[in-house]
Amino acid sequence: MSISVNNISKSYKNIKAVENITFNVNDGELFGLIGPDGAGKTTIFRILTTLLVANEGSAEVAGYDVINGIKEIRNSVGYMPGKFSLYQDLTVEENLEFFATIFGTTIEENYDLIKDIYVQIEPFKTRRAGALSGGMKQKLALCCALIHAPKVLFLDEPTTGVDPVSRKEFWIMLKRLQKKGITILVSTPYMDEASLCDRIALIQKGKILKIDSPENIINNYEKIIYDVQAKNTHGLIHDLKNYPNQYSVYAFGEFIHYIDKKADFNPNDLHDYLKNKNHADIVIKPAIITIEDVFMDL
Repeated sequence: MSISVNNISKSYKNIKAVENITFNVNDGELFGLIGPDGAGKTTIFRILTTLLVANEGSAEVAGYDVINGIKEIRNSVGYMPGKFSLYQDLTVEENLEFFATIFGTTIEENYDLIKDIYVQIEPFKTRRAGALSGGMKQKLALCCALIHAPKVLFLDEPTTGVDPVSRKEFWIMLKRLQKKGITILVSTPYMDEASLCDRIALIQKGKILKIDSPENIINNYEKIIYDVQAKNTHGLIHDLKNYPNQYSVYAFGEFIHYIDKKADFNPNDLHDYLKNKNHADIVIKPAIITIEDVFMDL
């Protein structure tokens, strides 16, 4: 077991950031904390990387207690915080050399671990970190987190603010690192990235709502969701919310996702209702359920 968290709670004055959080991450697993801003993801990361002390509960990382094994944990993990925190006035190469020196190693010693990532930014190795693009900063930060060959890698919202192409490339890099035996704990507010993890914990307001593989979370969802579309989207949402026995109504891309309370719900009845409300070009069809749908329901 690479990470073990047992009933962790943390408060800031009267605000509970996380409450009774429990989960485990297996060796070599890519585990995701999925939730919006303010859900408590960063607080959990800071506790596990020994930057914060929990008010209650216990946790172990790489076999060491987060209270009694601070030095051992810091030598065993790589941490990439959500905000770019490298030295912006140092060059790419200088930042990497600096972090290697801190951990008593060299770029050459662990170059094989970062090679696939570093070759993409090596042409800019003399450029100052502050002058890099968002995607390049991301790759440099990942290299610096990996340069000492950590057992566990913590990535706190690593793709926030990064373009879609760089986001896709980043997850490909994570899969390669996982194949090298590195345990990865990643947090993200992007629900589409949840499916790229082995297991996920859906988290909201400091509490875990559900833990399972993305496939099981979707397959075990029992409600039927319908894609509903019409010309007047604003009026459509209003009328759907006033439809008898509606359970849930929310915008989802070009459609409105609708869930009914009745097990014997008939879409034709809804179609007639919307037609009587003067809606045109009405479309009602079963939706493909996603992690985001399950999260919204939970």
